[in-house]
Amino acid sequence: MAHKQIDLKQNRYDKAYLRLAASWALLSHCKRKQVGAIIVKDAIIISDGYNGTPAGFDNCCEDENNQTHWYVLHAEANAILKVARSTNNCKDATLYLTHSPCKDCSKLVLQSGIKRLVYQEAYKDLSGVEFLKSAGLEVSQIENIDDV
Repeated sequence: MAHKQIDLKQNRYDKAYLRLAASWALLSHCKRKQVGAIIVKDAIIISDGYNGTPAGFDNCCEDENNQTHWYVLHAEANAILKVARSTNNCKDATLYLTHSPCKDCSKLVLQSGIKRLVYQEAYKDLSGVEFLKSAGLEVSQIENIDDV
C-alpha cells in the first residue's frame, strides 16, 4: 500500500513539473515547435530551458523557408548548459521535457548524469528515447498532464 502511495505522489509531481516545462516552452520564440525543459534534483528545480537561439543572436528560430536554423539550441541542451555554468550538476537528476529528446540531445542527457526522463509528447524519431533506455535511464511518457 505504501508503495502505491509513493507512485501516486511521484505521478502528481511528475505532472506538475511537466506543466512547468510546458509553461517554460511558451518563452520560446520558435514558430514550428516550442519545447520546454525542467531539471529536478533532490526535489529542487536546478535548471530550466526552452528551445531558441544562442544568447546574442536574433530570436528568430526559422529561416524564410520555415526551416529551423542549425544553431538553434534544444530545450534540454539549454537546461543542461545552464547547470554547467552553475555550481550544481545533473548527477541522478530527473529531466522533464514537453517533447522527447532527439538522438543528439539524448547523448547530452546521458553524459550529464541525468538518471530519469519524463516527457509528454513523442518526437517524430524515438531513437533518442531508445538510446536512453538502453543506457539504463528510467524513461516515462505522461501524455495527460492536466489531471492531478
